[in-house]
Amino acid sequence: MADGFTTGASRRDFLKVSAAAGGLMLSFSLAGKAGAEGQAGAKINAYVTIAPDGVVSIVSKNPEIGQGVKTSLPMMIAEELDVDWAQVRTVQADGDPATYGRQFAGGSAATPLHFDQLRQVGAAGRAMLITAAAKDWGVDPATCTTASGVVFHKASGRKASYGALAAKAATLPAPDSKTLKLKDPKTYKIIGKPHAQVDTPAIVTGKPLFGIDVQVPGMLYATFEKAPVFGAKVKSADLAAAMAVKGVRKAFIVDGGTELNGLLPGVAVVADSWWAARKGREKLNIQWAEHPTSMQSTAAYDAAAAAFAKTGPQRTERADGDVDGALKSAAKTVSAAYAYPFIAHAALEPQNCTAHFKDGKLEIWAPTQNPEPGRQLVAKTLGIAPEAIALHMIRCGGGFGRRLSNDYMVEAAWIAREAGAPVKLLWTREDDLRHDFYRPAGWHHLSAGLDANGTVVAWKNHFVTLGDGKGQPAPSARMAPHEFPARFVPNFRYDLSLIPTGVPTGPLRAPGSNAYAFVMQSFIDELAHAAGADPIDFQLKLLGDQGLIGTPGKDAYDAGRMRGVLKRVREVAPWGKPLAKRPAGVRAGRGVACYFSHLGYFAEVVEASVGPDGAIKVDKVWVVADVGRQIVNPSGALNQVQGSVIDGLSAALNQKITIVDGAAAEANFDAYPLLRMADAPPVVVDFLITDYPPTGLGEPALPPVLPALTNAIFAATGVRVRRLPVDNERLKSA
Repeated sequence: MADGFTTGASRRDFLKVSAAAGGLMLSFSLAGKAGAEGQAGAKINAYVTIAPDGVVSIVSKNPEIGQGVKTSLPMMIAEELDVDWAQVRTVQADGDPATYGRQFAGGSAATPLHFDQLRQVGAAGRAMLITAAAKDWGVDPATCTTASGVVFHKASGRKASYGALAAKAATLPAPDSKTLKLKDPKTYKIIGKPHAQVDTPAIVTGKPLFGIDVQVPGMLYATFEKAPVFGAKVKSADLAAAMAVKGVRKAFIVDGGTELNGLLPGVAVVADSWWAARKGREKLNIQWAEHPTSMQSTAAYDAAAAAFAKTGPQRTERADGDVDGALKSAAKTVSAAYAYPFIAHAALEPQNCTAHFKDGKLEIWAPTQNPEPGRQLVAKTLGIAPEAIALHMIRCGGGFGRRLSNDYMVEAAWIAREAGAPVKLLWTREDDLRHDFYRPAGWHHLSAGLDANGTVVAWKNHFVTLGDGKGQPAPSARMAPHEFPARFVPNFRYDLSLIPTGVPTGPLRAPGSNAYAFVMQSFIDELAHAAGADPIDFQLKLLGDQGLIGTPGKDAYDAGRMRGVLKRVREVAPWGKPLAKRPAGVRAGRGVACYFSHLGYFAEVVEASVGPDGAIKVDKVWVVADVGRQIVNPSGALNQVQGSVIDGLSAALNQKITIVDGAAAEANFDAYPLLRMADAPPVVVDFLITDYPPTGLGEPALPPVLPALTNAIFAATGVRVRRLPVDNERLKSA
């Protein structure tokens, strides 16, 4: 889930064609310099099938989790193929790395990794169709043109549909990619035009589409109960009582292992219906063995973080200049402690998977963001070859990083093998919230110094986070030493201390950034107020006149692009203008924040009201985004930005996972609420088009909204929010 992806690619590519389904099938493979998450050599593949009637079927290679790639990736191909979008039918690929290369949904990577390559797929297909027509007509291919799935020869007045040319085109040699000429973006008819997601009609009419909807012949249903304390083994269970429930076919203990992202110990119940499996589970009366994580808790982590603040850090991750000396000589110093909790992904579709093990082979239907690691995990756990596993990628009812882990997949596979029949495993909501890979909690002890001109001359951050017990941060708990404002303050130090944890952690939408933005941008707002400066002016001054710093693909940061979105958001939002009058006792304010995440530069303004009882109403949000020169699908882009804002507001206002005696206390939406429709504010989105490669949108809009909200709360009330979620009690009128 790194913030850097190399989108350039070598021109040594491979194009092949074959006749298929009575038409043309085009396969395109390109070996990139770097794949997802730094994995070198990742290949990108796409297939196009043109039927005799002119219908074009385009395979979408990546998992669809609501981010819209099942629409946007085929749009890239269709544009350069030069067909009308109404002619296109999209097909979800299965998990097949031999054909498609790396398939995953994460890191907002789909657009930057595929924009150039998939357009070449379409251009290659178009070139082959032109060549087929030119051969028929005995003319130079250069004298032919295309439009709406038809090849034209203007001089002779001849034309032929793609459907009529497809079979012949399939027999032709593939064009050299160096000869392919891509369209001028000014001529785009599909890319850059709003299109509804291709699955929308099925979603709004309730047709089976998601993993939870899968049905296969002879299928049974399963539940799987794991210990509240992560990884604890089963001491005893009343299997006979579960088996006595009508409809229950089998109940058995799974010994499992110790890897939190693998098959853990638990008890499975298999039945004719999920309800019967659930009722059987309630009769198990499981006794769990002792486990060392039961000694851990949120209260204990808080105490350990407070102790580190007094005793000092374990190590220093970055040290520029003389921080202590600069703080000592500063005209003004500001210190503050910030903290944020564990939070869960809370996808509306709980984890589920359907599996069928027969004759040493396994077939899986999984709503997964990361299919191939899931296949490898299942193969290793069951002791079978990965090639013996067929994996169907099913649309996910939300992912947000949770479905990058495949624990539910290996559970379903194990249970299906033991049951001797196809099995659908479905978690309860309580399972989903209590057995997540949580966004890690964290604590920051900050100090900064300002000179007489209000310039930041020193910055010190003692970051206390969760560790793996081996001297390294827990998954998704690592903060890079170049995290902003590093490199923009001459005297800068980042210290680190680790608290060992047995609680599973992992990536959650905009990993790391979703927490660090709250801390850094809130503290910068504190410094702006201490300096008596407008917060946007203060941010611009901090960014200075630098351009791109660092190394692309590693630690690059473009200060010029961040200045651009900050200046634009001041124009788009009513920044500095009077607030509308509120009822008596209601206080209001605006806050601003900016952040770089997943290659996107975002600045956001929140206007919020706070009632006498401390209740918060988010009145409106303005977002300015710089994600490069091209928005592939404006409809999908708007959806992603607005969804990210709502997601971030939910986390800021409502959400926390509390660990008590080693287990998650919150179990359902009554204790872990999502933002309701009535509370969702209008979100105005403005895309600042710049001359940079297009990047993704699934994540980078989320981080700035949290500090923009908390800064707005300060502007309204004078109360600084330094711990999430927001404590409404502190905001009550005196």
